[in-house]
Amino acid sequence: MNESMGQTAREKLKSAVSRIERLEEEKKALMSDLKEVYDEAKAFGLDVKILRQVVRLRKMDRHDRQEQEAILDLYLTALGDA
Repeated sequence: MNESMGQTAREKLKSAVSRIERLEEEKKALMSDLKEVYDEAKAFGLDVKILRQVVRLRKMDRHDRQEQEAILDLYLTALGDA
């Protein structure tokens, strides 16, 4: 491989791999922290499934969320589940 890849390309490859590995470690640490917070919330008596849904919904634009809720209600009504 060294023969077919120039020095600059090898350095860029090494740099990219190093950055990816570092970010993967940071991601792993963050995921562990998130799990800890959800575990604490569960121990406090909060419903983690609903808590995750609240977090997901809060990321959405209010208009988009209202539109999705209206469509969901329409579908449930059409199925007789509303």
